[in-house]
Amino acid sequence: MADELTRVVDVEVSAAVATVTLNSPSNRNALSAQLVGQLTEALEAAAADSAIRAVVLTHTGGTFCAGADLGEALRRGLSPEEATAEGTRAMTTLMRAMVAMPKPVIVVADGHVRAGGFGLVGAADIALVGPSATFALTEARLGLAPSMISVVLLPKMTARAVGRYFLTGEAFDPSTAERIGLVTRALSGVEELSAELDAVLGGVRKASPQGLAASKALTTAAILADFDEAAGARAAESAALFASDEAREGMTAFLSKRKPSWDAGQ
Repeated sequence: MADELTRVVDVEVSAAVATVTLNSPSNRNALSAQLVGQLTEALEAAAADSAIRAVVLTHTGGTFCAGADLGEALRRGLSPEEATAEGTRAMTTLMRAMVAMPKPVIVVADGHVRAGGFGLVGAADIALVGPSATFALTEARLGLAPSMISVVLLPKMTARAVGRYFLTGEAFDPSTAERIGLVTRALSGVEELSAELDAVLGGVRKASPQGLAASKALTTAAILADFDEAAGARAAESAALFASDEAREGMTAFLSKRKPSWDAGQ
């Protein structure tokens, strides 16, 4: 069990719904080993609890999730290669748990979504976002690619949107995220976001557990059919990219707040 004295994921169960809150705003809810362990625990417990009908995954602070916490892994003594492999395994485990769970997983985000945060949004059955949400897939600017998260993003985002935002790293807003299929609804305010969530949960609570599981299986069958094979291929691709000279230059430039050597922008 995760250390109860240092909780970074909070769980509250009410009216057949488990609300799971990423509560590590000091590191932008990055996927540290501690957060991943506690989030995995929460998802497994919800999946096994027959009294729980749905999971709401939300956050505290201005960032929903910033992706892997490589700095934390390095401080634990892991090599860059080991840290990358650990982050890849964690992302795969979390996405698969969300997609395979026989209950709806609803993401509610009103903050920045980056890197692995896209994996959590893409793996959710329903994603509701507020006006403070922002999105950017900046991996290509670092000499990398959104490899692992593509497993759940490619089936949901439009082909034209993937062709633009995977390549350019541009930031985009909630309304764009809704238009391109990344999220279910973009709401204009906190009250509207809460009301939309209430409406979704109202519908879920009326459904039988068997009906929910069978209906969700229809929507996730295509992703799960080749999930393990696709995840394995993307993991190998990710490892090769992280080990490259360009990725080292990209990460060094990012941490040093300078342009990488290939940046031809003005």
